[in-house]
Amino acid sequence: MPWNRIRLALDMIKFEHSVFALPFALTGALLAFRTGGPVSGMGWKVLWIVIAMVGARSAAMAFNRLVDADIDGRNPRTKMRHLPAGMLSRGFGWGFVVVSAFVFIFAAGELNSLCLRLSPFALLIVFFYSFTKRFTSFSHLVLGFCLGIAPAAAWIAVRGSLDPRILWLTAAVSFWTAGFDVIYSCQDYEFDCTEGLSSVPRRIGIAGALRVAQILHILMVVCLLILIYTLHLGALALAGVGAVTGLLLYEHSIVKPNDLSRVNAAFFTMNGYVSVLFLIFWAADIFLLKSGI
Repeated sequence: MPWNRIRLALDMIKFEHSVFALPFALTGALLAFRTGGPVSGMGWKVLWIVIAMVGARSAAMAFNRLVDADIDGRNPRTKMRHLPAGMLSRGFGWGFVVVSAFVFIFAAGELNSLCLRLSPFALLIVFFYSFTKRFTSFSHLVLGFCLGIAPAAAWIAVRGSLDPRILWLTAAVSFWTAGFDVIYSCQDYEFDCTEGLSSVPRRIGIAGALRVAQILHILMVVCLLILIYTLHLGALALAGVGAVTGLLLYEHSIVKPNDLSRVNAAFFTMNGYVSVLFLIFWAADIFLLKSGI
């Protein structure tokens, strides 16, 4: 049944994990609104930003699953994913990529002409990530950048141009994503070594990789503090950074080089809290400053 295959496809791309990048994109839109973006039509802007984000992420994730299907089939951790397990066909997967990409491009066109012109380049960036683990240990940073462009894209959607200051949030999201992806990839250390795939754990070991993840998350916090300074945000934004820092400290405390049993809790649960709490604190700060309270 078509609806059953759609349900399986949404499960394949972990649709619920859209929560990772979406709050940062919405924060980028709110920051653009605060710095002089048009108030009229803001609700529609946010709706199309959400649709564009979901479309781009869905296309990217399905593309990644297709490109990695053979590798996933050889990895004990991933061999039961939908494509290697035969639950979905490659033809359906490619169709899902095309439809999702079309949704993204259409939504970009509804936002403004610059978003439409940039949309193919955005897709190229997120598709390119799927090949990087085959030749560079910097694949984690490439994935980070794929999510990091979301707040800058949302700023462009609201303002119709790019303010370099928002790139501090792009950098913060990039470092954050790269950090938790390094943690997640520790699970595949032995498989990556066997297959000759590139990753930070394979290059420097699990203990070294976890230290790299810590450094990346420190860089995230530094970028957020610089953004607060450059955009003259207030105490709630600073409190949001404090909350994020606390969650990241806990995330690193539950993953040890000799105990990776809680990687999924660190990856899925804690980072979902990070993005949602970040949006709540920063949105409150932005609206308070905008209203002059």
